Amino acid sequence: MNLGYARVSTVDQQAGYDAQIRELEAAGVERIFEEKVSSVAQRPQLEQVLDWLREGDVLTVTRLDRLARSTRQLLEIAERVKAKSATLRVLNLGDTGTATGQLVFTVIGAIAEFERRLMLERQREGINAAKAAGRYRGRVPTAQRKADQVRELDRQGVDRAKIARQLGIGRTSVYRILGLLHDTVQDKVA
Repeated sequence: MNLGYARVSTVDQQAGYDAQIRELEAAGVERIFEEKVSSVAQRPQLEQVLDWLREGDVLTVTRLDRLARSTRQLLEIAERVKAKSATLRVLNLGDTGTATGQLVFTVIGAIAEFERRLMLERQREGINAAKAAGRYRGRVPTAQRKADQVRELDRQGVDRAKIARQLGIGRTSVYRILGLLHDTVQDKVA
């Protein structure tokens, strides 16, 4: 059976998602496992397709970066496919079953990981430069924006867990805003 896996990182990437589905269908995929989740998060559909594979099946993806973020992760997935006596097919790479195809697969995977690491490094450098120039302060913590509301509800005697639910923040944030976090942790330790 020819199985496919399609993934985008966010729900905002609909065009890329639709393109993957079209490419997989054009490649004769009979069943597509699809998800909209970051590659670093849990990916239940990927696990399901890997469990579903049987001897002689083909797992088809459009590009390596849809499958894994690191060379190690990519090779682990490829090994799981191979252990099931199935084949991994990457549409933009061609045949990965030959020795040359396996080499290209591994090299391209390593290059993709390298590219991602460079992008993250440049991002960190840009953030550090912006911080040094005083133009970057980071994201304002959500709970801190609601500090006045937390204090007012606490003064009114509202239960702290209820404050957290009502304002859509964590209980820990409520305690932190009220200056009780350190005391609460110490009480639990004692």
